[in-house]
Amino acid sequence: MNNLSNFFIFIAIFSTFLILDSAASVVSTGDFNKDFFVTWSPSHVNTSADGHSRSLILDKDSGSGFASNDMFLFGQFDMQIKLVPGNSAGTVVAFYLTSDQPNRDELDFEFLGNVDGQPYTLQTNVYANGFDDREQRIKLWFDPTKDFHTYSILWNIYQIVFMVDWVPIRTYRNHADVGVAFPRWQPMRLQISFWNGESWATNGGKERIDWSKAPFAASFMKYKIDACIWKGDLRFCSSESPTNWWNKQSLNSLTWPQRRLFRWVRKYYVTYDYCEDYQRFNNSLPKECLLPKY
Repeated sequence: MNNLSNFFIFIAIFSTFLILDSAASVVSTGDFNKDFFVTWSPSHVNTSADGHSRSLILDKDSGSGFASNDMFLFGQFDMQIKLVPGNSAGTVVAFYLTSDQPNRDELDFEFLGNVDGQPYTLQTNVYANGFDDREQRIKLWFDPTKDFHTYSILWNIYQIVFMVDWVPIRTYRNHADVGVAFPRWQPMRLQISFWNGESWATNGGKERIDWSKAPFAASFMKYKIDACIWKGDLRFCSSESPTNWWNKQSLNSLTWPQRRLFRWVRKYYVTYDYCEDYQRFNNSLPKECLLPKY
């Protein structure tokens, strides 16, 4: 990245911390054992003695996963993740929110492994009222296997923002007033999983998992859940208040520095966008594709 890009990243991060510090309501303890339960293969889930870090294992026998004890309606969700180094083709690490209903809402980060020497693909997807087909893919501007990086989902009554190290890589705005489905009624649970996606994840399924490199491990630490815990009160979670800082009017769109970074990501790192796939949608793109992104 050039110096100008670094400057705008600094400004965006600084402004984000100012917003977070102004009225935060942290609901996470930082202890995986207290805030999450294991959903899949306990023998493949390894947690540090203090509960502050966790790894998931994938081998020929099984994948693995865990999920938050609580369900949430709006908030911000951050997780530091370090991905599988070397040949990770066919593996998928997922960090996502889901309502687990037939007409489910879901917000996905999916990290698609690759053959040794080739970059990871980061795929995001949005399900709204059971409808998906909203994938976007990017290449990251760093090697996500060398160190931990922060992946975040901001979900409020105005917009959804996917962020990497506080850089907004994707938005999905609330255009419900013109008939675009937006996740706003169903509480969602935070889930993390590591699984075999070799049938589709790498080069359309042409690159399969090299099991001689197993077991594969993905690592997680320093998560933060700052969100409205679902207690059955839609109005409480949808309101703007000092507790629900994510619903503040000032967060109804990207800031100007964030917009600059968003355009930078789109110009240099996006490799697929459903809103540009005219063939897939028979030249009739989903309505939100023609509406403002911020």
